Amino acid sequence: MPTLSALLADHLDGRVTIAETIAASYAGHRAHGDAAIFISLRPEAEVLSEAQRLQAEGPRGRKLWGVPVAVKDNIDVAGLATTAACPAFAYTPTADASAVARLRAQGAIIIGKTNLDQFATGLNGTRSSYGVPRNALRADLVPGGSSSGSASAVAAGIVPVALGTDTAGSGRVPAGLQNLVGLKPSLGLVPTAGVVPACRTLDCVSVFALTTDDAFAVLEVIAGPDISDPFSRPVPLGRPGAIPPQFKLGIPGAADLDFDGDTEAAQSFALAVERARSLGATIVPLDMTPFYDTARLLYDGPWVAERFLAIRDLLARDPEAILPVIRQVIAGKPLPDAADAFAARYKLAELALAAKAVLNGIDAMMVPTAPRPVTLAQMAADPIGQNSMLGRYTNFVNLLDMCALAVPVSLTEGGTAAGVTFIAPSGHDAALAGLGRAFHAASGLTLGATGTNAPVLAARLIASAPGTIEIAVVGAHLSGMPLNGELTGLGANFLRATTTTTDYRLFALPGGPPARPGLVRVAPGQGAAVALEVWALPAEGFGRFVAGIPSPLGIGTLALADGTRVKGFLCEAIATEGARDVTEYGGWRAYVSAQVGAA
Repeated sequence: MPTLSALLADHLDGRVTIAETIAASYAGHRAHGDAAIFISLRPEAEVLSEAQRLQAEGPRGRKLWGVPVAVKDNIDVAGLATTAACPAFAYTPTADASAVARLRAQGAIIIGKTNLDQFATGLNGTRSSYGVPRNALRADLVPGGSSSGSASAVAAGIVPVALGTDTAGSGRVPAGLQNLVGLKPSLGLVPTAGVVPACRTLDCVSVFALTTDDAFAVLEVIAGPDISDPFSRPVPLGRPGAIPPQFKLGIPGAADLDFDGDTEAAQSFALAVERARSLGATIVPLDMTPFYDTARLLYDGPWVAERFLAIRDLLARDPEAILPVIRQVIAGKPLPDAADAFAARYKLAELALAAKAVLNGIDAMMVPTAPRPVTLAQMAADPIGQNSMLGRYTNFVNLLDMCALAVPVSLTEGGTAAGVTFIAPSGHDAALAGLGRAFHAASGLTLGATGTNAPVLAARLIASAPGTIEIAVVGAHLSGMPLNGELTGLGANFLRATTTTTDYRLFALPGGPPARPGLVRVAPGQGAAVALEVWALPAEGFGRFVAGIPSPLGIGTLALADGTRVKGFLCEAIATEGARDVTEYGGWRAYVSAQVGAA
């Protein structure tokens, strides 16, 4: 199965019909020979009929026209049973979950419901009444959970994309163990209406894909507030841009890195660090204490009571219908009382402040997606301990209201995969995608277990998303410069680096320290190109940013060498009297570096 992007291009160009794509998807499933991937699979004839109808209608601007999608079986699809991997819990919904409805509205075709760790409780993929989906890379390894079937379906090339869910890492660990991209959006960005809750306040609908671009294409379709979902909220999405020329990437300090004795996994993370450096990252070791302390709250604190709510009625009616390990995790000890819940909530607020302090000045975190692969035998021998180990780098993310993107790093000769997860505060989904797509492309890996080479990233002009405003910065707001945090703190997303046209001059204005840049437009033939960066700000953030700009600086319209015109910093000409003309340096970053070198 091609990537989503390639598949859609084939459909639009008429090279492949939608029916041919669907037939290939079902043929791929039969050839793969894993009956445990799907809990329910729609009859092929029924889906082919839907494909023919969509073909006859034409694309009509639909962004996922004819793309086959698999859906985790704790997400409602009208007419297909929702089981949460527990037959006694099953019900047949009459309406799609909000995310599924949005996929279908854009032309996607749902082919079936995928297997999962029962009630989405687990990170390993072996806790199901419907068997264990095969890890598509190596059959003796766990597939990762709880979204095991969705990950295996994409890795095996049966579908190009699939929906999962993520509360503690269920949308990331399976991606890391099967050489996939796993996108966990900001809390509330994608509605969870129609999703069987694990922890309702922490749940996310996640996306598995072969590439970051494909995952983000699905996210753009399913994101946005939903008035039927009280946990939905407006979160600016933005659009993935290039990697900023300078950015700081936080990684766990040496004392906080744990690969559970796996030297290949440790080597893979070291490779990831070097790859990030080659892309321009400054690596900053972090004290992970507040993150790991937060992670312990998820199962040792009151949030386990949220999982209990999802199974309470079934537990009272038919406790044996719930797998023993799930009963042990959710109901194996007394639930915390209200006082415990408030105490844990206070503790989480303290940890969130500590985590924010650790991340001050950091653009994103990069952690191993999982410490190491786990065999089925190892999981059977120690189901609680091995599962807990898999969540070492994932459990804190939703509690701290962060977004995450898991991408592959390496494949071993032994058939195991290793990946990293990029993590950032809520609302930075597009920034992570920009980083992740470049990082994944630099790996040169094949996709999933398909053996298909990753597509080359095409050069493109990256424009801002609807609802955002592009702004060009030339001075201390550049990436890696002292005031860049003012932009990122308002939800700004880096788009591209370019220059002005050749009719501008740059001045170092008197005052300070530090000196301030002043960009002035001059007559044709009297200026030069000045280096700058284009960022996209949500409209509300743009207003707040502009309101804080001091005289003699202001916002005007700049003409750029890439042919675009965007809002950007300009200086009143009178303020440049007596100022040093630094145009010869080509940009503010080069000027500042030269001054530091001369000091």
